[in-house]
Amino acid sequence: MKKTFLYMLALCVLGILSYACEGQKDNTLSKKEIAEGWELLFNGTDMSGWRDFNGTGLTNGWKAVDGTIQAPGDGSDGSGYIVTERKYADFELAWDWKLTHGGNSGMIYHVVENPCYSVPYVTGPEYQLIDNEGWEEVYAPAKLEEWQKLGVDYAMHLPDYSKMNVRPQGEWNSSRIVFDNGHVEHWLNGQKILEFEAWTPEWFVLKGSGKWAGAPEYGLAREGVICLQDHGDPASFKNLKVRPLPHKARGEQQIFNGKDLEGWELFGDALCSVDADGNLVTENGESGITSYLCTRQYYKDFDLTYEFRQEVDGNTGLFFHGFIDSNNGLHGGEVEMGPRGWNNGGIFSAETRQFLLKVTDEQDAVLRVGEWNSMRLRVEGNHIQTWLNGESMADIEDEAIGNAPGRLMLQVGGQSCRVLWRNFQLTEL
Repeated sequence: MKKTFLYMLALCVLGILSYACEGQKDNTLSKKEIAEGWELLFNGTDMSGWRDFNGTGLTNGWKAVDGTIQAPGDGSDGSGYIVTERKYADFELAWDWKLTHGGNSGMIYHVVENPCYSVPYVTGPEYQLIDNEGWEEVYAPAKLEEWQKLGVDYAMHLPDYSKMNVRPQGEWNSSRIVFDNGHVEHWLNGQKILEFEAWTPEWFVLKGSGKWAGAPEYGLAREGVICLQDHGDPASFKNLKVRPLPHKARGEQQIFNGKDLEGWELFGDALCSVDADGNLVTENGESGITSYLCTRQYYKDFDLTYEFRQEVDGNTGLFFHGFIDSNNGLHGGEVEMGPRGWNNGGIFSAETRQFLLKVTDEQDAVLRVGEWNSMRLRVEGNHIQTWLNGESMADIEDEAIGNAPGRLMLQVGGQSCRVLWRNFQLTEL
């Protein structure tokens, strides 16, 4: 009996120890998570893999302390942001967080880094982290707007408050973002609190009707770095991990419907319309300043063909991976188009204000003056190719343009320019 009792006791002790060992340590991945493709964004000991937004090092006070990433609370609306070294497109992101009384922070994703962007939130959507009640106590009589509260897709979508189980201030909470080819979910402590589709017509209406009406590039990037925010309050983070999800190419995309300018946005005062034959018409405005008619969405890797006819010679072209910054600065690459001698099919860089490739006189002679011409542009990674009327014009590699996200943009010269466009056919790769 005594031996049997001791044997059973030993089994119980081993069982207890085994159960205790099953509890996963902070900032580690289980075998199952590793098999599923999860990656740690914080190793628990130092700040490897993180740096300042738009920077090369870490200089703004964020530290690894006792197995957590800690924001010092010195940040502001315009400072205190750190980002991952790597970009992510489609992903599942999970983390634990803890705020001080009245604390304010956030998790921002698809952030585009460029010196023309002084803060990350003008490009990247944000999962808001804030102590709602504490903030209103600290900053009374100020009140938070609904779109500023915990768990929101900041200034865009509100959560289902009935599903929000927020732990008391000072305790750890767990959050998760799923971004799967435009389908977005916010989770809080194991409950899905928010779900929406990005880049739908309804999404663009919402974007243009509130805080982001003055931030034209907000939320358009389909990949970018992940960002943590120090908004002037100490905050702690641990168990940060991400699982990349497969990207699903959208295939053939209709960017011009032949009826109206739905899906396009104009920067400038050009005269843009659709004529009785279903051609898109771009003509210079009165200001004498070059304008741009831009797709509402970004396109990264694609194969595009279109036809164009210049009725009045002028400076025109098609920009790709392009955007206009808040100072009206132009960014991206351009397929050059114009009269003979204007390097039709050559590649121009708005960043360097120089041609990356000029065509030869023999190539330039392919242009049919005053007639319809066919242009093909293929961009895959850093590889850029063009064809004019079936003849190869450019075949180059350019990392700067390849890495930069952006729109397709029809250039409309500020003076003496009238161009007809038709038969846009785009396939996303």
